[in-house]
Amino acid sequence: MLSSTALRIAVSQIATLRWNLGEELCHYTEHGFDAISLWRPKVSDVSLSDARHLLGSSGVRVSSLQWPGGFTGSEGHTFRESLEDACEAIDVAEQLQCPLIVLHPGGRAGHTLSHARRLIRLAIEELAPIAESAGVVLAIKPAKDEASFLTTLEEGVDLVAASGFTNVGIAIDLWTFSEELLSLENRRSVIEQAKVVSVADRVSNISHGHERLPPGAGELPLLGLLHLLVESGYRGDIEFDPIGDTVAAMGYEQLLASVRLYVDQLQIDMSLAETNSFCGESQTALAEAFFR
Repeated sequence: MLSSTALRIAVSQIATLRWNLGEELCHYTEHGFDAISLWRPKVSDVSLSDARHLLGSSGVRVSSLQWPGGFTGSEGHTFRESLEDACEAIDVAEQLQCPLIVLHPGGRAGHTLSHARRLIRLAIEELAPIAESAGVVLAIKPAKDEASFLTTLEEGVDLVAASGFTNVGIAIDLWTFSEELLSLENRRSVIEQAKVVSVADRVSNISHGHERLPPGAGELPLLGLLHLLVESGYRGDIEFDPIGDTVAAMGYEQLLASVRLYVDQLQIDMSLAETNSFCGESQTALAEAFFR
């Protein structure tokens, strides 16, 4: 059978933008969530001492902190400024007992791809030892938007492998990379480098105009993909971060309730599924589930 170990589930502050940290911790725990992914602009709304107190009194752990980066200058900062900002994020993570920071490498910003890769390699070389001494893992997040010149999971994995640092990996966003993850022949080697996974649904091919839907509200075979991740050895946090008009219309309380139901069903399914049966049938089922 698939591992019966309880899944490590977190909700991102991005999903509940209008709530402050205190409200989020209260409502997350009411719905049975014990982990939160922090978004830096919201963390800055309170002092670090207040954030530590709120987190400590709630019993909620921090799964990740998002996100420093932009090392290519695509966000208007110099390379050195981006490094200093990332070092500040590492310090915040250490103080909040956050084990992981998600890094956005930055867009191409007029650079050649080789120079953009060189900049992120230099950033990793400087930041990884600092993060390691703070007990923090760095997860580089490929994306198909202006935030990243790394637009495939394989590019991210190649960068991580070349770095040689054990506390550096990738962040996988299933909203963006469901199709690629399924199609990869070396998906296990990609999953081995995954440090955190973010989850949201969608209804058609990826587009900047499409919102991040609650799980089960779209067409992605997320249950099957999460099965695949765990079956392949992934044991990190699974962070839910839907955002958009659908979330705004349903309200945060209903959103949390729907995610809770989804997670509970996922855990039940994974506890009941037989590994051999899933391995034999899941790939065809997943492939057929994808829209064309």
